[in-house]
Amino acid sequence: MKWINRILWHSCLVFVVFAGCSTPEPPAPLGVVPSQYQIDWQKLEYYMFIHFGPNTFTDVEWGDGKEDPKVFNPTAMDCRQWAATAKAAGMKAIIITAKHHDGFCLWPSRYSTHTVRESAWKNGNGDVLKELSEACKEFGLLFGVYLSPWDQNHPQYGTPEYNQVFSSQLDEVLSSYGHVFEQWFDGANGEGPNGKRQTYDWDLFHQTVFGHQPHAIIFSDIGPGCRWMGNERGVAGETNWSTMNIEGFEPGVGAPSTRILNEGEEGGAAWVPAETDVSIRPGWFYSASTDDRVKSLARLVDIYYTSVGRNSNLLLNVPPDRRGLIHPNDSARLMELRKVIDETFAVNLAKGAKLTASHTRGNSSKFGAKKLGDGKFDTFWTTDDDQLTASIEIDFGKQQTFNRLQLQEYFPLGQRVKAFSVEYWDGNAWQSVGGDDRKTTIGYKRILRFPMITAQKLKVHIEESLACPVLNGISVYKAPQNG
Repeated sequence: MKWINRILWHSCLVFVVFAGCSTPEPPAPLGVVPSQYQIDWQKLEYYMFIHFGPNTFTDVEWGDGKEDPKVFNPTAMDCRQWAATAKAAGMKAIIITAKHHDGFCLWPSRYSTHTVRESAWKNGNGDVLKELSEACKEFGLLFGVYLSPWDQNHPQYGTPEYNQVFSSQLDEVLSSYGHVFEQWFDGANGEGPNGKRQTYDWDLFHQTVFGHQPHAIIFSDIGPGCRWMGNERGVAGETNWSTMNIEGFEPGVGAPSTRILNEGEEGGAAWVPAETDVSIRPGWFYSASTDDRVKSLARLVDIYYTSVGRNSNLLLNVPPDRRGLIHPNDSARLMELRKVIDETFAVNLAKGAKLTASHTRGNSSKFGAKKLGDGKFDTFWTTDDDQLTASIEIDFGKQQTFNRLQLQEYFPLGQRVKAFSVEYWDGNAWQSVGGDDRKTTIGYKRILRFPMITAQKLKVHIEESLACPVLNGISVYKAPQNG
């Protein structure tokens, strides 16, 4: 019996060895890669910005810090209405201007006399951040805060002592309202050529944030969590790398060029993905004069595709009015946008289609083209390390009509694809989709729009990649004509 057991043991060992050899290892990460917090952040895709404060009541975009705090007096403020609207719109979070450039604090800060405590609202006993953070929790939304380091009200602004004041305000906010998913900074600084200027202690500010919220994504021109993408029109670059070189730069006037902010940098040393901030109205704060100037549905749909569809998250500003409520014109437009998005991406025509690839890593089903259609984030198709080009064919099995193609890279292993093209089979020959033969960068999500096509087959060519391409999703959709 011993010799039989010995033979069986050796047979099992040989089987395990050969079985192990038959499944290749996944590709090694390429260069800098995202943290788990950045991966989770990118999956949020779409959330709400709230600009609210004295500017709402004085009808200006940038207050000067000299306004009477008693002007802040919303008559029917309801943060639950904000959260319910965001939720119904398909958004995943809300970021609020806890302190804008005028220095007014939406919480009763111990380090300022320009706060809700000095306002007429609730006789000085209110706290907007408390109410909003609780509403976000109730509606299953994440909560984020914007604090401007520029403060036109605080007497110590422009002195070394101010940096500690601002750090203390960050300390208050980030320790009092639960989980904060994103800390939003801009680099605004100073009051003109003869005004006060502050040398910001960014290291101190970042340490304060991470001391309370180690998971928080810090937004600024250079991150470190995510970056401004260079304009307020809602248009990320068609080329959009999530990597960038940030050494030697700082938010504000010391930021990289607008082009770099918009497009990122191939092979950059830091992972700093793009966030697209844009307002649903012409201004950031509510004004009754813009009630009839809410962006059209067509414009918002365009913005969705030039942000989420170009490897960027979309932060859409929806400012509450003087009652402290989101205006019906804004909420109605948000619901229209949600309807178009839902209708567009409801049916993936590639689901159940035959997916084949010209190259597959180790010829293993573990990395085969079928993984592109299984709907799972952590499974993917890839090639051998030395194979930097490849083609993936989708055969629907019958004629299908479509006008959207969505591609996704498995970006936890780095952003790789530099150029790709798409073709469809017209029955006689392969024809280019959408005019231009060559597209750039995919990243977390790239959505192509093109005129309606009817075809049985579609083919994606990875033409240039920094390392073996790694994709975890291909989807095909037919968007409504108004989408």
